[in-house]
Amino acid sequence: MKILVINSGSSSLKFQVIDSESEEVLAKGLCERIGIDGSFTYRTSRGVSIRESVKMENHTQAVHTLLDMLVDAGKGVVGSFREIDVIGHRLVHGGERFTGSVVITDEVIEAMTECNDLAPLHNPANLVGVEACQRLMPETLMVGVFDTAFNQTMEPKAFLYGLPYRYYEKYKIRRYGFHGISHKYVSQRAAEFLGQNPRQVKTIVCHLGNGASISAVKYGQVIDNSMGFTPLEGLVMGTRCGDVDPGALEFLAKKENLDFSQIMAILNQESGVLGISKNYSSDFRELKDAEIKYNEKAALAREIFAYKVAKYVGSYAAAMNGVDNIVFTAGVGENDSDIRQEICNYLEFLGIHIDEVRNRDQGEAFRITDGASRVNVLVVRTNEELEIAREAAAVAQEITQEISKKKS
Repeated sequence: MKILVINSGSSSLKFQVIDSESEEVLAKGLCERIGIDGSFTYRTSRGVSIRESVKMENHTQAVHTLLDMLVDAGKGVVGSFREIDVIGHRLVHGGERFTGSVVITDEVIEAMTECNDLAPLHNPANLVGVEACQRLMPETLMVGVFDTAFNQTMEPKAFLYGLPYRYYEKYKIRRYGFHGISHKYVSQRAAEFLGQNPRQVKTIVCHLGNGASISAVKYGQVIDNSMGFTPLEGLVMGTRCGDVDPGALEFLAKKENLDFSQIMAILNQESGVLGISKNYSSDFRELKDAEIKYNEKAALAREIFAYKVAKYVGSYAAAMNGVDNIVFTAGVGENDSDIRQEICNYLEFLGIHIDEVRNRDQGEAFRITDGASRVNVLVVRTNEELEIAREAAAVAQEITQEISKKKS
């Protein structure tokens, strides 16, 4: 089964074609600056590599561009559109309604549209990608894989805020958690790497990138996630503030004469390690270089980030009454050994012993603790596209089985 995975943003569209049986990535690429000047990147497992300027006025043209390339006689990986069995779409916010992956229907689109207020930067862009694919491939099965779905096993004690309950009843104001696709893939891959049954272990996944979140996965189910009603809550991130006292925002608004939209812009775009480093950078690599050169604010930004991560890990170990595995993933988690070491220095009370040599390794999955460590600490490269393909294949297989049952 060949699956086209689509991750649609406001002005970009990432894609991969994955063979669900071998899990080989046949082709991958990125349409950028849609509606502006347009840039198209494309690579295949056969060695084709293309980067060129392509005018794409909208997402429909972007999808048309990638489909034309996929069926190109010399550069493509399929003979025709009909060889693509399923399109799996990354959808950010499914609210409480979607606890798993679903066939995208008019009803699903309507329900997602109702969630637009919960994710105004993401859901509309995701839906644009869905609609573009529907126009060009109306007969192809399309499956929605939600970033919030894996987190829907959280209990009310974890997802409710200390607000009047009526606001949850009226507006569903609660903690949803994000990066669920990554957290699911990484927690299961870590267990597989260690030869464990994921339903028998307690795992803390640290998805650390420009956007960062931590999840507590107990026996295969999420019991907590650091992100909340929006991806703004939780850790200090690249440009997002993470946890902050709402009273400080009222104080700031009065002192600076700011309205709430201006406050939100500051919290989302001017805060995090960027703000702490006095606008030096939101890139952890650049902050690391600056720290080496004795930039105190760059060093402080990285120190605060590591401290906040360690606090969440400690609290989740308590919430699960223990932890078997701690896993680092995403751009910072996978590549910044110094950050990993600094975080784990706070966690020695858990019986963690980092092997400094192993911690400098690179790879798809590897352990960074020594034999004396009571907790496994690993690095696992996340693969959201593969997880989306797996979910889409599973939904397609369920449909096939139901059809077979009806015929028999």
